[in-house]
Amino acid sequence: MALALAALGWTCSDQPRAERLLSLTGLDPDALRSGLDDPQVMLAVLDFLADHEPDLVKCAEALAVTPEELIAARFDLRRGIHE
Repeated sequence: MALALAALGWTCSDQPRAERLLSLTGLDPDALRSGLDDPQVMLAVLDFLADHEPDLVKCAEALAVTPEELIAARFDLRRGIHE
């Protein structure tokens, strides 16, 4: 979940990208703030990145992880939600 939180911070550091996140996920700023400990919200952030490879790669570089680690975090969150 910590990696997803870091990814959210990176995503929101750029206003056009943050607006695209909100538009594509249907979330609003209040839902993001109140959902920082919600696996569904964090999964939406990682899904957003996974669906746009250039952002996935840039985020991974900024967080000093690999894109595969972000995808693995996504799968871990999804698995945890469905168990």
